[in-house]
Amino acid sequence: MTVETRARRGELDALRVFVVLGLVFFHSALVFSPDDDYYVKNADTTEAITVLAGLGVVWAMPMLFLVAGLGSRHSIRRRGASRFTRERLLRLGVPLVVGTVVLCPLPQWLRLRAAHSGYHESYLHFWSRFLTVHLDLGDFPFVLDGEYFETGHLWFVVLLLVFSLFLAPVAGPLAAWGERAGERVARRPALLLLPALPVAAINALLGTEEGFAGWNRWAYLLFFLFGYVHADDDRVRAALRRIAVPVGWTGVLLFAGSAPGFLTLDDPFTEWNAVALVTRAVFGAAGWCWVVAILGLLDRPRAVRRSPSRVLVYLGIAALPVYVLHQPVVVALAYGVVGWSAPLVVKYAAIVAGSLAVIFAVYEYGVRRTRPTRILFGMRAAPPDTSPTPSDVMPPSGREPPHTRDDHAG
Repeated sequence: MTVETRARRGELDALRVFVVLGLVFFHSALVFSPDDDYYVKNADTTEAITVLAGLGVVWAMPMLFLVAGLGSRHSIRRRGASRFTRERLLRLGVPLVVGTVVLCPLPQWLRLRAAHSGYHESYLHFWSRFLTVHLDLGDFPFVLDGEYFETGHLWFVVLLLVFSLFLAPVAGPLAAWGERAGERVARRPALLLLPALPVAAINALLGTEEGFAGWNRWAYLLFFLFGYVHADDDRVRAALRRIAVPVGWTGVLLFAGSAPGFLTLDDPFTEWNAVALVTRAVFGAAGWCWVVAILGLLDRPRAVRRSPSRVLVYLGIAALPVYVLHQPVVVALAYGVVGWSAPLVVKYAAIVAGSLAVIFAVYEYGVRRTRPTRILFGMRAAPPDTSPTPSDVMPPSGREPPHTRDDHAG
């Protein structure tokens, strides 16, 4: 059985939800990190955040791109390349524009207020300056630039949309190549480690980007394409299971080997010296190993296939809206909390708990229940009284009948 007839993979649905919710914890932690130029910073910071954050960035966003690539495989098979392109422009392009115009100005405004006690510019006036942009192709695919303009956390949506548009014209040949490659991988599972080389090279030679979770933007393309080509091929899945444990330990050792460079170099992301180059290359190879190991370790045969729980279905439906909403909410709450006279752990817990409460309240009562807001946040345009079903889970990670499936893209 190959990717074309594979049942839905609940472990990848759960993993995607875990990563998206984990971003609330991750961005809340950056408030207390001494090494990150986050929008709002606490007066007291701790180096422990750097190490803990590294444990997440080494695999989380690469895995999110891989699962999105897997979803693209099923979407293109069902819709065809042209309809897939239109669907991605709607499901990703619309929330990207809405999030950039409506939500992204807030963290930038709060950054100015936090950094300068005398800054009293109104939000409305700043908003107009935020949207003052010009075309700049030098930072492709981020083609708009301005003094204050940014896509912020929506960089993921920008890249995913661009990768999807890149994929559509070559989807057929890539799928055919993946079928042939699956046969070779079945005989030699170690071939699954070969992509670690270009991933490492991209990170080392092009530089990693702190604003993109410590990876080079084009390294993510390789994870996306791997997901599209054969991450759900049964032959590849069997190979992943066979090598998961040794590759996992290899990833741990490589990650440990990259730590000294990230902790001691002034700018490990872009410096052009031997230590920095090796650090970035080793980190990239570690990330590939972590993703390969996680895919194999989570993919275990189950005696009884159970339907996803209602909670998982609900969270799966909410994934893209939660992603779009989360960072402005975290920054807004952090802006108030950092002024408290309280221990660091109390402030962190308050930011996380408060952010989750606000995000899901906004999602439940401001996004999910009406057709226009669902469309604006990349959801299926279901009637307001439609209860959550697996048809809204995004992105799909396996094949199901058309009436129970849909393809959200994040």
